[in-house]
Amino acid sequence: MSSPQYEVYAIKYAHHARRASENFIGGDPHDGPMPLDYFVWLIRGAGREIVVDTGFSAQMAAKRQRNHMRCPTEGLRLLDVDAGTVKEVVVTHLHYDHIGNFDLFPEATFHLQDLEMNYATGRHMGKPVFSGAYEVEDVVGMVRRVYAGRVRFHDGDADLAPGISLHLIGGHTMGLQVVRVATRRGWVVLASDASHFYANMEQARPFPIVYSVAAMVEGYDRLRALADSPAHIIPGHDPLVLERFPAPSNGAGLQGIVARLD
Repeated sequence: MSSPQYEVYAIKYAHHARRASENFIGGDPHDGPMPLDYFVWLIRGAGREIVVDTGFSAQMAAKRQRNHMRCPTEGLRLLDVDAGTVKEVVVTHLHYDHIGNFDLFPEATFHLQDLEMNYATGRHMGKPVFSGAYEVEDVVGMVRRVYAGRVRFHDGDADLAPGISLHLIGGHTMGLQVVRVATRRGWVVLASDASHFYANMEQARPFPIVYSVAAMVEGYDRLRALADSPAHIIPGHDPLVLERFPAPSNGAGLQGIVARLD
């Protein structure tokens, strides 16, 4: 692999207890506990620190009845990253749990798909079935950053840096994008909500919050095509990520908080 090889980390900041029947369209015949973990991600190497998504605040957790464990910026600080100096943030989509706290990254340029901004500010937001996972103040905050020259839009797939690329998947939202990263173990894909759990993509059973079921299911094949193997695909909310990948070897006390994905 001729491109730089990056370190990639998943950082857990919140948790939500729920049942398997809530995580699949049509429910689950073997219903039982199947909680959500909430992550932000860090890509580091070749002189870059790129944050993928910015999570949500304690106040939003209280509003939406989630268990907020730490501010994502505190999780980044565990890896010696200061959110106040981060220059680039990839926004996979504008749902509340992926773009809250954007104001804690005052130096960042935000990378976003054209279609996601179109969706979040367009006709579909008049329907609660589509707008329910968005927070209007987050969306308005991104619009303000557009006017301030702080958002870089992408129309489909794009190279962000050597060895880091963005790929439009859609499905969960109109403009959801995933991130493909060159690492020492091969091409890793941060799937975000293109697949909330390993089970969604492995069993082709979509998550119920969805703009297009067809695009979501086709997205599972796209994830597999982008990654070196299914084990290189990192779902957006699966607690198994912290079981399948180790904590950083030099990070005391990071077990159950940070997983190194590369």
